[in-house]
Amino acid sequence: MRDQRGFTLVEVILALTILLVVMMMLASTTGKTVHTAATSANQQAAMELAMDRVEQVRADPNYDGLETAYAKTETGFPTLPGFTRVTAIVRTGGVGQPNDYKKVTVTVSGPGIVPVITRTVTVAAP
Repeated sequence: MRDQRGFTLVEVILALTILLVVMMMLASTTGKTVHTAATSANQQAAMELAMDRVEQVRADPNYDGLETAYAKTETGFPTLPGFTRVTAIVRTGGVGQPNDYKKVTVTVSGPGIVPVITRTVTVAAP
């Protein structure tokens, strides 16, 4: 009998099955990683939109005009399609009262942002 070299059909099928399982696991992991990276980028952009508005409100010296200038819903950000920023301002107290302050809440929503990003700041009367 002569020496036979090579693999049997069963060995080849088993090796291909193992290779297929490993490749499927790699593809699944890669897909999840790409999705996580994209979602993370969207959440970071939403946080920046919210914090940008909060800083604008805090830096504005016109306390009485905050509602007129900032209380609105914005869409159509050129680099962030589908994003929406809502700024709500609620005044507590009033002119001459000891507790005169405004609570500013900025909410940003968009594709892949779950839950929505919300930032709140309190601005006191000067």
